[in-house]
Amino acid sequence: MKVTPLYFVYFGMFLLLFSCKSETESKKAETVETTLKQLLPTKTAIRILIDKSDYTLSVFASDTLVKEYAVVFGGNPTGDKHKEGDKRTPEGVFGMRDKYPHRNWSKFIWIDYPNADSWKKFNQRKADGIIKDGETIGGEVGIHGVPDGMDHMIDDKRNWTLGCISMKNAAINEIYPYITKRTQIKIQP
Repeated sequence: MKVTPLYFVYFGMFLLLFSCKSETESKKAETVETTLKQLLPTKTAIRILIDKSDYTLSVFASDTLVKEYAVVFGGNPTGDKHKEGDKRTPEGVFGMRDKYPHRNWSKFIWIDYPNADSWKKFNQRKADGIIKDGETIGGEVGIHGVPDGMDHMIDDKRNWTLGCISMKNAAINEIYPYITKRTQIKIQP
């Protein structure tokens, strides 16, 4: 068999097409996410770490990171919540007060803000003159989804809530069964 320069061109094109196809197939495989249900038995105790600077909610079982999700915050995301209406997401260690389906954003996990530590910080700020008489601490802060069809707000890191933590509906639905009264939820700057 006589090998011509045209043979190398055709062979090179074949290799290029083959490598592009396998790269595309591997990209498709990378986009298939493993669900929390596939990673953990349903009754597994977890803890949550929310990192405001990284826009992430991390799920831990014991000390092992199991899965990470993208989240957004209140419209004024920097710093700890001082008072009602400041559009800040509180920082500290919280528990879960309640959880329930929500008609506007799939599920709502109500954290126990304000807790004793929140009140201590609020009263100190009030004593320091940072918070004026008549201003209140606020409440009803939680972790919830987004309105239907609005997942892009999470992808765009659009801080749209009044102080809650928001994530994609598929993500809130995924973590929802694992959250119990014993779940520790830490929110850090």
